[in-house]
Amino acid sequence: MSNVIVGIGMSVDGFIAGPNSSPQNALGDNGQQIHQWMYELESWRERQDRTGGEKNKDDEVVREAFDRVGAYIMGRRMFDEGEVSWPNPPPFQAPVFVLTHQRRDPWVREGGTTFTFVTDGIDSALEQATEAAGKQDVRIAGGAAVVQQFLEAGLIDELQIHIAPVLLGDGIRLFDNMNLELNKLKIKRVISSPTVTHLSYYLQSED
Repeated sequence: MSNVIVGIGMSVDGFIAGPNSSPQNALGDNGQQIHQWMYELESWRERQDRTGGEKNKDDEVVREAFDRVGAYIMGRRMFDEGEVSWPNPPPFQAPVFVLTHQRRDPWVREGGTTFTFVTDGIDSALEQATEAAGKQDVRIAGGAAVVQQFLEAGLIDELQIHIAPVLLGDGIRLFDNMNLELNKLKIKRVISSPTVTHLSYYLQSED
C-alpha cells in the first residue's frame, strides 16, 4: 500500500524558499542554498543523465527517496518555477500531478515523466497519483501551500525535512498560517552530515 510522504528542504530558520520567488528566480533570493548539498551527489546527477558525483550518506538518502516514490504531486507555483529550469529529462522519472486552476494538456518529457494538470482538488490528485504509483509511495513535492493542504486534510503519513545549515532571514515558511494542530510527530530517523540534517517523522493521530 502506498504511503503519502512530504519531502522538502528547509533552512535553519524555517524557510523552504527565499523572498521574491518567481519562474525567473526559482526558490527566491538565495533559496538555492537550501539544496546545495544535493547537487553533486551521484544519485542526483544520474537523474539528469550526468555521470560521476559523490557517494556518501546524503547520496544514500536521496537515492532511497527516488527509489521509493512512484508518483509526485506539486502545486502550480512550483511547476511554473521548474518548467523554465528543469532539464530534459527532469529529475522525477515518474508521473507528476500538478494542482492548478488552469486546464492544460499533459506535458510529456523524457525519462518517464509526464506532468498531468489536475483542476478538481487534492483528493482527485491523490487518487490519480496513488493509482499511478502502484505499490510505491506518493510524494508531495511542494510548495508550502500544497503541503499545508495535505497536512490539514490528514493525508500525510510521513514528513521528511532536509535542513541545510543556512539562514535566509525571509521568504516562504512551511508551517505559517496553518489551521492545524499537528497531534503527534514520531521520529522515524535522524541522519546528519556536514552539509545537511535529514529528519523523518511519522504523523500520528491522537488516541
